[in-house]
Amino acid sequence: MSKKQNNDDNLITLIDEDGNEQLFKELFTFDSDDYGKSYIFIYPAEQENDDSVDIQAYIVADNKDGDGQDLVPIEDDKEWDMVEQVLNTFLDDDGNFNA
Repeated sequence: MSKKQNNDDNLITLIDEDGNEQLFKELFTFDSDDYGKSYIFIYPAEQENDDSVDIQAYIVADNKDGDGQDLVPIEDDKEWDMVEQVLNTFLDDDGNFNA
């Protein structure tokens, strides 16, 4: 999935393989020394004022053309566990984000 950065309030546009665009809000990014990768947590922008949001996590990788970045699904279980632990350090007992 390709990522296009917008200049407004950490908004990014994801473009799927069919060319469909969807607007997401960046929650936060982090780097892992253990895996040598960067990660991003995002949620659909239309959920910004909802009581709960669907947080998604991806690996951030330079695309093959070198002119942007792709968001790559996390497929390794141990890597996914690490990403969940990072997210959980920012969530309180009610699941609210605390930066």
